[in-house]
Amino acid sequence: MKASLAVPPPRVLLFLLGLLLAFCGLVYFLSSQASDTNVTSVLDLIFWGGLIWLARRVEVRLPFNASMSHAFVVNIAAVTFFPLWLAPVLVFVLGFNKDFGRPEYPWYKDLFNRTQSALATGMAAWVWWLVQQASLNPDLGQVVGVLAASVVYFLINVSTVTYVIHLSSGASIRKIWFENYSWLWVSYLVQAPVGLLLAKAYQTPLIGGWGGFTVLFMMLLLYFSRYYWDEKVKLEESFDETIELLVSTIDAKDPFTRLHSERVAAIAASIAQRMGFDEHDVKRITYAARIHDIGKVAIPDSILLKPGKLSEDEFTLIKSHASKGLEVLQPMRQRLSKDVQGVIMHHHERWDGAGYPGKLKGEAIPLWARIVSLADAYEAMTAGRAYSRAKTPQEALNEIIMLAGKQFDPQIVKLFEALWLEDPIWKDREEFLRRYTSPAHLSGLSSPSRSGPASATLHTSS
Repeated sequence: MKASLAVPPPRVLLFLLGLLLAFCGLVYFLSSQASDTNVTSVLDLIFWGGLIWLARRVEVRLPFNASMSHAFVVNIAAVTFFPLWLAPVLVFVLGFNKDFGRPEYPWYKDLFNRTQSALATGMAAWVWWLVQQASLNPDLGQVVGVLAASVVYFLINVSTVTYVIHLSSGASIRKIWFENYSWLWVSYLVQAPVGLLLAKAYQTPLIGGWGGFTVLFMMLLLYFSRYYWDEKVKLEESFDETIELLVSTIDAKDPFTRLHSERVAAIAASIAQRMGFDEHDVKRITYAARIHDIGKVAIPDSILLKPGKLSEDEFTLIKSHASKGLEVLQPMRQRLSKDVQGVIMHHHERWDGAGYPGKLKGEAIPLWARIVSLADAYEAMTAGRAYSRAKTPQEALNEIIMLAGKQFDPQIVKLFEALWLEDPIWKDREEFLRRYTSPAHLSGLSSPSRSGPASATLHTSS
């Protein structure tokens, strides 16, 4: 049976078609500029086409399934070197992603990435040409022109990617901007002259009588910076994996807390989705729920696993795990949002102000912490402890309803009750453990994806 052609959501498809029409119109307009006298040889086309092809295939992942590459530098160099219309055409034809042709990289993502990058290149070429026409000082005109072209390229490249992510994921434009690109504009402007330098180096051979050698040397330096960035990202991923391992170790110590964090995360994610959180925030609150008890690594096992009732001093030490969590994560705190830190610190606060460590009350408790607090309590009630039997799901629900307005946010309790009645996988603990550890579930798990100026693209969905 023949597989059906993948089609994006209608509004994404309309946006893509609009970009494609705009690109075609722009190429026609640029080709009509009679003053365009740049001359191109076959060697020029092969060399710069190869650089465009290579630049798009080497990239660094960003949040929201986006990525960045060195394509910006190469595209700007092409803008200053080729006839106005040719640079965007080369980018459109050769700027395909390394995942091109794979089932997980559908045609419309490839077409979008090519089109938006080529459109940004074409507009940059037009602005470059306008500045050259208006400038009385050719040298100054080239510097101003490449900066102006870079600004235009940045605005079109990033705004189109941001908007299509907004259309497909529902995340706010502001959030996408700050998560992915708020820091990139400085990189674009500071390193924009590199594109001009590449073009000038090609036109003024310094090694072996051919400018391509100089360009390749400069690109080598750029890719070295990209390698450094990749190593930095890998180091941060290793830190995340270490944290996950510590959390799993805590859960594995006690049979009553087996997969505790995973189930708390599943409950919190369901509540967040029902509350209308976008995809990215659901992922972040899931992560926060996974690591909410990380501070317990600083609590002695003799106390943490004590089968009987805790003394007052022991309970005080147990309560310190909330603040100790942030101490454990101190090396990576700058990478944790305030919302995630709020979950770690305040998931034991109570709506009536009788919780710990800050005795916060009502809406003064961070929203994410209120969600995880309820998820944590339900999981603990239905798991039981050595000194108290596990409650049935119905008993746990009844207790949570009874504690609405006292321990828990009453609005979140209402949402939780509605979710509970829908029979989610996390409702029954034994069922959750059975399905979570089943071979089918494990085979479906995927590991998380985790320099110079960058060109943004919409990446493969995970």
